Amino acid sequence: MLRHDLPASLVVFLIAIPLSLGIAAASGAPLIAGLVAAVVGGVVAGALGGSRLQVSGPAAGLTVVVASLVAQFGWAATAAITCAAGLLQILLGITRIGRLALSLSPAVVHGMLAGIGITIAVQQLHVVLGDQAESSLIANLADLPAQLVAHHPASVLVGVLTVIMLLVWPKLPKVKVVPAPLVAVVTVTALTSAFTVDVTRVDLPADPLRALIWPAMPSGSWTAIASAILTVALVASVESLLSAVAVDKLHRGQRSNLDRELIGQGAANALSGALGGMPVTGVIVRSSTNVAAGARSRASAIMHGLWIAIFVLAAGAMLELIPMAALAGVLLVTGLRLVQLAHIRTLRHHDELIVYVVTAAGVALLGLAEGVLAGLALALARVLYRLSRATVTATEGADGVWTVRIRGTLVFLGVSSLVRTLRTVPAGAHVRLDVRVNHLDHAAYEAIQDWRRGHISRGGKVLDPPPLVAEVPPATETLSPSVRATAATVLAPSAPPVESAESNAQRTSILLGIREFEATAADQVRPMLARLAADGQRPTQLFITCADSRIVPTMITTSGPGDQFCVRNVGNLVPRAGDDSGDNSVDAAIEYAVQVLGVASIVVCGHSHCGAAGAALGETSEGALRSWLRHLEPSVRRAADRPDIIDPVTGEILAPADKLSVTNVGMQLQNLRTFACVREAEAAGNLELIGLYFDIGAAAARLVVDREPYLVRADEELATATRPLNHL
Repeated sequence: MLRHDLPASLVVFLIAIPLSLGIAAASGAPLIAGLVAAVVGGVVAGALGGSRLQVSGPAAGLTVVVASLVAQFGWAATAAITCAAGLLQILLGITRIGRLALSLSPAVVHGMLAGIGITIAVQQLHVVLGDQAESSLIANLADLPAQLVAHHPASVLVGVLTVIMLLVWPKLPKVKVVPAPLVAVVTVTALTSAFTVDVTRVDLPADPLRALIWPAMPSGSWTAIASAILTVALVASVESLLSAVAVDKLHRGQRSNLDRELIGQGAANALSGALGGMPVTGVIVRSSTNVAAGARSRASAIMHGLWIAIFVLAAGAMLELIPMAALAGVLLVTGLRLVQLAHIRTLRHHDELIVYVVTAAGVALLGLAEGVLAGLALALARVLYRLSRATVTATEGADGVWTVRIRGTLVFLGVSSLVRTLRTVPAGAHVRLDVRVNHLDHAAYEAIQDWRRGHISRGGKVLDPPPLVAEVPPATETLSPSVRATAATVLAPSAPPVESAESNAQRTSILLGIREFEATAADQVRPMLARLAADGQRPTQLFITCADSRIVPTMITTSGPGDQFCVRNVGNLVPRAGDDSGDNSVDAAIEYAVQVLGVASIVVCGHSHCGAAGAALGETSEGALRSWLRHLEPSVRRAADRPDIIDPVTGEILAPADKLSVTNVGMQLQNLRTFACVREAEAAGNLELIGLYFDIGAAAARLVVDREPYLVRADEELATATRPLNHL
């Protein structure tokens, strides 16, 4: 605790002070209320919560909610609402339904945060200009031109200097251990004090304990009060649980107990409200700082809360030197960072951007509850549309026989489209029904049967009627475009081959596979492939892996067409730049991927039970294979010098060939840096190199790092990483 948690707690304490004051000011709450929430969140949520490394306190995500409650009920009543919301959170945790908050669509959650971030940024821009913010985004935007004309030069200078330092400081080498908000606020405070700049500063009561505003019963309709309590409880719960899940991805220790975390957050909110403090949530900014500073246990979060309490009681006068414009600058950057381009790109890729935009716009323009409800309604409507969508086509073959193909999920919502298509079949025609659906309700069943009976009665014939619900893989229409292609590729072979009476028994498996693809998957991926054909490829990564048939890169990374630029060779080798091996294909692929395609990452993926590794360790290899495997010799030497490598999940020592495969991945990452284009892109921050090891038998991926223990858990991190993986 003294070696790791104590230093980490001091770092988090230093960043929590300006953030807590800024959030309180932005919410219209007493500044002391933000500090109370920081103390209670650190101590109570840190001690009782289910996430060992999460740090709790006042959060930017609740700023809009708190501001509206203060305007509607006043601060004393808002404190009482906070206390009641905490009790509701405890109840949700005890009944084990708190985890249902994670069922919210990520597009809605990120859209909510983006809407809050936009509102905060515009609001704090008024404070930077030296004035007070209005109560809504529309009012702030309407009043902004007048504020720009009648701005306060000193406040603008303080705010701009704060923003510049917040943006520049993290880019400086070897100084990231000191939080940028702390550096910015301390520097600006020192300069304005030294030059006696006339700006509005923090105003704290002389006796903080006597200045606490105790909670009072809200006045108004019970409906409005209940709605306020429910809103605070749900928003605080969702933000805390999502933050806990995100923190779990930053370390390899014990995973969070989400029900216990909800109980801890509820206890903190109940006590914070009882003491006149702001609502408390888990905060990813402080939590990620806590992990990066080396915290190992919940002691860090607890101690950070104690340091805040001691500092406020013993040296509160120092806080009154801080300019309000400096805190506004911190909140301005914090708000803009809630609008993350990485989330926008991901949601666009998964065809969910419209839900994000509607939620963000609704939160910013209408209010938090209205925006979230609008986003949820749209997300549910899209799910219902996808679940009820069926593809029905009727085509005439060269032999005059019509084929009616039905794919997807066929329920009553799609009956009208089904009937319209069936009526295009001429009376008296011979028809072959090809029905492959994963769900068929009674209305759709009756519609098909009624048409079949009617068609036969008019002289037509229905050939070879198949089962109405065929044994096909789960429908992929509801999946994202990238996952859809992978699902179609991986799952389609499980469907029975489409055979006709004239099928040739000697037809090869590849032709059967092509026919099955065209019958079951082509319709699903054709729109996406058409876009890729028209727009060209824009892959985000170069994936270098082994030629082994058991390795399927798109399956491992849940990717699809257009996502990966792939290079495969025996042993996933990257000859050093300038190596005269007689094969420049790898060099050409690397240069094309980095310089022309502009990929953001290069992945080198090794695997277990690798034949190349076995051959390099002594198994027979002749001719071209022997010549090619000479590129493995440095990896063999390095593997011999390294200690045993242990699988992070099973705890078992890797076999020699698997140890060589892991070591070889690290060596190939070094070889990549011998290419000038790779070095330049990595130095500019435009490219990251990632090592990956895939255990075939366990169907599990591990990240490869160039230090002990050499293998770490990957699980979801590759697909959801929102931070650079520079440690790889």
